[in-house]
Amino acid sequence: MRAAFSPGPRRIELREVPAPVPAAGEVVVRVRNCGVCGSDLHWYLGAFPAPPVCPGHEIAGEVIAADAGVVNCGIGDRVAVEPLVVCRECAYCRTGDYQLCPHFAVLGTMRDGGFAEQVVVPAYALYRLPAELDFEVGALTEPTAVCVHAVRLARVSLGDRVLILGAGAIGLLSVLAARAAGATDIAITARHAHQGAMARRLGATRVFAATPPGQGELMDFASANPVDVVVETVGGSADTLNEAIASVRPGGTVAVLGVFTTPPACAALALVLKEVRLVGSLTYGRKGSRADFDVAMGILAAHREVVRDLITHRFALGAIANAFETAADKTRGAIKVTVAP
Repeated sequence: MRAAFSPGPRRIELREVPAPVPAAGEVVVRVRNCGVCGSDLHWYLGAFPAPPVCPGHEIAGEVIAADAGVVNCGIGDRVAVEPLVVCRECAYCRTGDYQLCPHFAVLGTMRDGGFAEQVVVPAYALYRLPAELDFEVGALTEPTAVCVHAVRLARVSLGDRVLILGAGAIGLLSVLAARAAGATDIAITARHAHQGAMARRLGATRVFAATPPGQGELMDFASANPVDVVVETVGGSADTLNEAIASVRPGGTVAVLGVFTTPPACAALALVLKEVRLVGSLTYGRKGSRADFDVAMGILAAHREVVRDLITHRFALGAIANAFETAADKTRGAIKVTVAP
């Protein structure tokens, strides 16, 4: 089969590799759609080393083979893949925080991922797609679950005012996650006009330009309208951690989702004086009987028509190099770029 690999910055190529065979407890998924994530762009642009495996972790497809002992799915099932491989035995796994498992591995980073025609995954990582979700929208379950997890850890609740820093795919999907948690006033910062327009369609009540004048307007807004929770989604080398601490009300919460490529500055004195609760958020997990993936899938089903418009560019696997070039250049109007093998 064909699978993508990256031999270095801004380089991604297809290779012929053996088709995967499921081991005990595993299934083979025929990949129907895989999204390009912002974290993929970090290694593509050279900020992090490229994975030594086939990348891609925003995966939807159908089961085409399974180990004989697998009972939770069948051949032909349409699924979204939660791309975490965990031990399922440690204290973290038993209590639903399996994203903190000491044996944690991520498909597309530590094991072969979804920029391929097929991928082998643990059977426990499968979530059946409801009939109303196609593979394109189904592949958005993974990034949406990231946002659901952050909003849950930040304890967003009914009537909260939320500020989201950054209007990439994660920032925009955080608008939906915050709405689902009960937030009634959701502001967001956006670098590009098409991002701001999409944010409003998803339910953002205010959009601030990610420019010095826009930042001034944001600080004025936050001073007059106390912000309960700030969700930081920019990362990189941005000064958004300080911006979040400055924006949130005393006693409020800052949830950090952005992947920082350099150590960010932190206004520690303001953090202390305002008693800000600072929360890091990693992937997704489970709270009680519901996994963040379950909640995410419900949100997508409820908003499937508007969410589909997040997908701005579609490429075949053979054009994956073009897909990454497009995703890395936001001036082309890209929000979510997807690959369909």
